[in-house]
Amino acid sequence: MFSKACEYGIRAAVFIAQKSLSQNRVNLNTVANALDSPVAYTSKVLQILAHDEIISSGMGPNGGYYMSNEQLKAIKLKDIVKAIDGDQIYIGCGLGLPACNKEKPCSVHFQFVSLRDKLKEMLETTTIRSLATSASKGVTYLKR
Repeated sequence: MFSKACEYGIRAAVFIAQKSLSQNRVNLNTVANALDSPVAYTSKVLQILAHDEIISSGMGPNGGYYMSNEQLKAIKLKDIVKAIDGDQIYIGCGLGLPACNKEKPCSVHFQFVSLRDKLKEMLETTTIRSLATSASKGVTYLKR
């Protein structure tokens, strides 16, 4: 459903948020290792997240990636999905047909619209803080 980059972006943001809850910053290698992701790929994903102000980065000996309290409260999953995958998930056809619409629907159009609406609601209401808190408590996991 999401691109591989978006999946890594969500996981990276949750990991960074989790560390930020404890006032810690993390470097690129730490994030890549935590996600079992190649460093170069992780770097590109983190650059996108930083560019869209989903995460912050600092330079120097006390540098690294982090999220401010404001970011932790405000950033929702929809922000990460939009930054990396755009808004196609909200408007695209479930089968990838370019001309699918309610007047000329594909065979799964109406079922997919229902699922897409539920997905949109979840992405718009789920904060990074809530996901990071669940991960910190061991309720959810970022890797297996």
